[in-house]
Amino acid sequence: MIHLLKLRAYLKPYFWQLVLNFLLLLAATILSLITPRILQGVIDIGLQSQQRAFLLRSAFVLLGIGLVTAFLAFSQRYLTEWIAAHIGYDLRNAMYDRIQRLPFSFHDHSTTGQLINRCIEDVRAVQNFAGGNIVEILHLVLLSVGVVGMLVTSNPGLAAIALLPLLPMVLITTDFGQRITRLFYDVDSALGDLSAHLQENVAGVQVVRAFARESDEIRRFDTTNRIYFNARLKVIGEWSKVMPTTNLLIVLGTILVLMVGGPQVMQGRMTVGELVAFNAYLLMLSAPVQQLTWLVNALGEAEAGAQRVLEILAREPEIQSPPDAVRIEPLRGRVEFRGVSLRYAGEPQEALSEIDLTVEPNQIVALIGQTGSGKSSLVNLIPRFYDVTSGQVLIDGVDVRRYDLDSLRRQIGIVQQAPLLFSDTIRENIRYGRPEASEEEIIAAAKAAQAHDFIMKFEKGYDTLVGEKGVTLSGGQRQRVAIARALLMNPRILILDDATSSVDTETEHLIQQALERLMEGRTTFIIAHRLASVRRADLILVMQGGRIVERGQHKELLALGGLYKQMYDLQLSQQNGILVESEVDREWYRSLPAREALRSRPVTERSLS
Repeated sequence: MIHLLKLRAYLKPYFWQLVLNFLLLLAATILSLITPRILQGVIDIGLQSQQRAFLLRSAFVLLGIGLVTAFLAFSQRYLTEWIAAHIGYDLRNAMYDRIQRLPFSFHDHSTTGQLINRCIEDVRAVQNFAGGNIVEILHLVLLSVGVVGMLVTSNPGLAAIALLPLLPMVLITTDFGQRITRLFYDVDSALGDLSAHLQENVAGVQVVRAFARESDEIRRFDTTNRIYFNARLKVIGEWSKVMPTTNLLIVLGTILVLMVGGPQVMQGRMTVGELVAFNAYLLMLSAPVQQLTWLVNALGEAEAGAQRVLEILAREPEIQSPPDAVRIEPLRGRVEFRGVSLRYAGEPQEALSEIDLTVEPNQIVALIGQTGSGKSSLVNLIPRFYDVTSGQVLIDGVDVRRYDLDSLRRQIGIVQQAPLLFSDTIRENIRYGRPEASEEEIIAAAKAAQAHDFIMKFEKGYDTLVGEKGVTLSGGQRQRVAIARALLMNPRILILDDATSSVDTETEHLIQQALERLMEGRTTFIIAHRLASVRRADLILVMQGGRIVERGQHKELLALGGLYKQMYDLQLSQQNGILVESEVDREWYRSLPAREALRSRPVTERSLS
């Protein structure tokens, strides 16, 4: 119970409810211990002496005990579930809060299914144990102490014989508890993998069907499901071996009582009522002891769940605001990179190496380069999605690591290549960064983003639900809603991550108009693959291997005749169906992954750049 005990802080807010619950349980246990004594009196006094008045009084007493016990059981069960529900509620909130604050490096190596499983299934196991199971354990302890006390005071010798089979039961159950925790950890991990596989395939169902891979994915799912199935079977196998053994030991205890206690009744050393009461106490103890295996099983599941929950809760966010964080006033937007290097956790090579760059307020900076050249890594350092390995990133002369994270990120707007919209209305998605925004501000942002017209064509207008990830909108519509969301935030620094690469020409024109309005008066970083969209940038950075290999404006870089010109000529030739025959370009084509595709195209025209 090491990991479960570490979660005891979540019980503190409900201390008095726990105390009341314990008192209710104690009262119910005491009443249950009185019942066998009443039965002893009924047999020895009421029946043998034929005292009808005594029998009547005993019946009313038993009825009263039954009614009070029923009320106590109802109250105790309600309170138990109330506490368990609140603990589950608090744990899920704590898990979600921690997951939201963990760095991108954590999410880079975590699957969605595993995180969902930890928040739901593992918390459920802890909640169930904190609810009914822990109360059952307390009930077992209280009842065991009370019953043993009654048995010993009634007949110490017979009690020693009757309780003898319980000793191996305790040893078997303890060993079972240690093994079952490890097995349940494997079960929870396998279930997380199953959830991850299911989530991935549901999200990618269009790709699966487009490539006619349904049968292959069914086989893959069956393999993952089989691992989970086998893990569950191991738990069932262990439990199945222990349960019959405990039942046999309980029956053995009852047999010993009858074998030893029966002759004592015949010899007059015990009354019939005493023997019946003694056996009733033993049977009263046998029911909870039989439940012990179930409780240990639940304990193992809860311990495994608590371990997986704590793996998240105990992980401190690597990126957070410092104690003396600087609250940002409206930024000017000057961004500096001083000797910046970045290496992702577990990666052998640096993603960025010795970057030196100064961007003045309101400048537009374009970053181009092949996939993996470090463009996204560079801009991700500005809002502190990652921290530098060495060097500094400064905004308005202050290291970003000194800023309050929330206030920093509220002044940085990001429009991604594939923007994420939430399963809510268009209105709520636009004002996601500013929940307090008025209707007039939302409409103004939508109009500036060239989104208002298509929004009003929907029957419900701004109240239209966009579906999961904005699936009911086209790619261009999602992009314009994302631009409106960024506009409404009115950020001082803007990051555009290839925002027009996946749309048609007409939609691209509309988005470019929206982006031009969005970039006005802001320091802007544009990641682009289409060089036509960066020609008017104040500064173009050409990146390769995590370094800035060329920098300047469009005409300057063309005149330089380096990597930028090669990329520009390549895109121009692809656009016009022209293969360029200069020796420089020929070497460039040989270095490209797509060279075979280029060679296979018919030469329709020959020209020099």
